[in-house]
Formats: sequence, C-alpha cells, structure tokens
Amino acid sequence: MWYTNLSIKEVGVKDFDYLSDDDVYLDSACQSLRPRPVIDALNNYYTKHNSCGERVKYAWGRKTDELVEDTRATVLKYLKLKERDYFVSFTLNTTYGINLLLDQIDPNFDKVMTSDIEHNSPFLSTMTFAERYDIEREVMEREVDGSINIDHYDFTNALVVVNCASNIDGRKLLNIDQLIKKVHKQGGVIIVDAAQALAHSPEILYKTDADAICTSAHKMYGPSLGVMIVKRKLLERIDTTFIGGGMVDDVDLDSYKLSAESPNHTYTKFESGLQAWGEIVAFGAALKWLNHVSKADKKNFVECYTRLFEYLRDNPKIHLINEEANPTMSFYIEGMDSHLAGGALSSQGIMARTGYFCVHYYLDHKKHYPPLVRFSLGYYIRPSDIDKTIAALERMTK
Repeated sequence: MWYTNLSIKEVGVKDFDYLSDDDVYLDSACQSLRPRPVIDALNNYYTKHNSCGERVKYAWGRKTDELVEDTRATVLKYLKLKERDYFVSFTLNTTYGINLLLDQIDPNFDKVMTSDIEHNSPFLSTMTFAERYDIEREVMEREVDGSINIDHYDFTNALVVVNCASNIDGRKLLNIDQLIKKVHKQGGVIIVDAAQALAHSPEILYKTDADAICTSAHKMYGPSLGVMIVKRKLLERIDTTFIGGGMVDDVDLDSYKLSAESPNHTYTKFESGLQAWGEIVAFGAALKWLNHVSKADKKNFVECYTRLFEYLRDNPKIHLINEEANPTMSFYIEGMDSHLAGGALSSQGIMARTGYFCVHYYLDHKKHYPPLVRFSLGYYIRPSDIDKTIAALERMTK
C-alpha cells in the first residue's frame, strides 16, 4: 500500500513533490499541505466513482458508501473510541461544528464556560449562547503550560467549550481528563475544540470521555472538511432544527421521521443535504497516511521545529510567546511591524501567518501584544527550510 514503509525522503519529496525547493510553507495551523495520497484519493473520487452517497444503488455509489463508512470508522479508531459510544458526522469546519451543537443543544444550563486562549470559534459562540439564553458566561484562565486549575472553578450544570491545544503556541490542555471528569461529576457538558491537536498530538484525546469533539480535516493533511465526534448519549439533549435532505426516512404532509432514529444512521443528525463525499473519502486517506508516518519522519519533524524554536528563543530581538518547543510558535520582532515582517519573509518564499490568528481577546486585549508572526510546521518540513528561515530572520534582526 502507498502508506507503508515511508522514509523522510519519500515524505518530504515524494508525497509533497509539488513543493518547490524555493518555497517554505509555515502555515499548517491554518491548513496543512496535502500529501499525494490524499490528492489522489480526491481525484479518484471525481474520476472513478463520482456519486452521491446513500442515495443510489449503482456501483459508483456503493464504492462511495464503502469509503465514507470506512472514514467514519477510521476516525473513531484514530482516537481509540468505540462505535457504541460515539458517532462521526461531517460538516464544513470546526467553527461550523461548534455552532451547530450550541444552536441545537438543550439550553438549560446555569452557565457557559470557555477559556482565555480560545480561537474565536469557541469564544464567540459561547458569548452568543450566553446572550441568547440570558445565562452567565465565565472565561477561565489557562496556565502557561495550557492546563486549567480546575479547583478554581465550579462546573455545576455548566456547558464548557474549550480547546485542547492552542493555535497561538500549541500549548495543550494537559489535564483534560481531570477537567472532563469534574465537569461530568458536577452535571455539566463539555465540547472540545481539537483543531490544533489531532494532526500531531491525537493522544491527548485517546479514549476521551468528552461529550463532543470538533475538528478540521484541513489541519490534518486532509481536504477542507469539518469533523464532529459526538457521544451518543449527548443526543438526549439535542433538538434537531437544522434539517433537510439526507436526514429523513419518510415525510408526510406535516410530519417526518428522522434517519438518526436508527443506530446505524445516527450521524445524519448533523448531516443535512448533500455531503462532501470526495472530501470525506480523501480524509480517510489522510488518516491512514498519518497512521503510517514513520519514526524517522517524526524525528525529523521534531528536530526541525525544535531548532527553529531555539533560534527564536535565543535571538535577543525576537520576543517569542512560546514557553516550550512546539510545531506552532508565535513571536514579534522588536521595532518591526509583524505584517511587514511577514511580507519580507514572503519575498524570500517563506509563507507565515501574521496578526492575531482569531484570538483577539487574549493576544490584543488581555496580553496587549502587537500583531504577531506565527510559524506552524508540518511533516513536509525540510532541514533546508529551517536553514532558509533562520537566515532570513538573521538578516531582518541585524
């Protein structure tokens, strides 16, 4: 199979062979590059079995159904979760998934809680949830290591929406299991934004007991696609209001029967209308690719981002946000506008994000940082990319 016996050379050159030697891509936290097997899987859908899933009986449709169901199963296997406890639905992106849940969940909570380092996806959706239902909203502080001091907070009948890895500096919610346990013990519900964790740190959610997880395939070497992993028990608190084709088994003049009433079609609860069948199939290929990245590839990846982190940390003119080495790192250069710095990097083929990365409250209003530069690396990174980036920064900080 294409995903076995991969080496650094094959991952860096073969599977990302379209990446020029002159281009350095450092924006994986937005969307990762896609390896050839993922691109091939999407092309194969369009050229070999382009069809609607679950609607047709011809051979192309059966092939699509088979591969889509395989992707659902692979998602659960990737997180070591059981189908009897969880199901997988597909959406547009992480933001869409979080909002879909908050728009349809039973609002009978005493308060809604999030944290200060959240992407605007949880931050704004919890704000509007609190305003809509006139309940308290509490913003928890994250420690420098990413954890939450759960002894400081009361989760009684609370709806908690937090990330398990930050898109600023990759810091992880290291005590997520303890948080989930306390939230449940106090009668609350917890939804996890896993967009920044599942590509390189899926172990943080292995065998999780979270009520729902929302993530994005396009941050996991897959196509543009949202993924929801939802505990079946949570459906007791979901009132389906976003509804349409693909979700019903029968419709009468003034009534309908949801397909989700069948245990084998529970995922349709959040899948109205025609789905992105090709993208779902290609995401299955991305997960298989991730599962077979070799130890050598991972070693190269760690060495590259560690070397870049150490350079940023030790350069006296660079103010690094990160406390620890991570594939995602944010900084600003003393005396230089970050957007201009991003333009200067771009002129040398180095692609990086600048600004506040949809974390306006924490970065701008709480920490009062200027706009930042963010480097975020993927498995396609080459030692020469780090050489080129460090050389560019050296010239910019003389």
